[in-house]
Amino acid sequence: MTTSTLLEELAELESADDFLSYFEISFDPTVVQVCRLHILQRFHDYLHTAEPTMPADETAKKALYAGLLQQAYQDFVQSDALTEKVFKVFHRHEPQTVFIPLEQVGKRSGA
Repeated sequence: MTTSTLLEELAELESADDFLSYFEISFDPTVVQVCRLHILQRFHDYLHTAEPTMPADETAKKALYAGLLQQAYQDFVQSDALTEKVFKVFHRHEPQTVFIPLEQVGKRSGA
């Protein structure tokens, strides 16, 4: 019988609920329902930041993953998706005003 690694076990998980349950993190289903993608993206971002110092030991690695997921979840318990701005779309600047001279209206580009 072979023992699966942490990464193999994580590859089987499909939702934020699955990840939170796997790491035995209690959670409010309402928060997860509204912010599931944000929580998972924040967890991914935290893992990326922690990558250079990731322990090789599976038990230590699992504990670190659990702590980072807990932190990602808590970010959205204490705040909201709009405030946290996890996704690139939230970082876009206001639309820029573009001036088009009247004589250019109706002309094709390159004409």
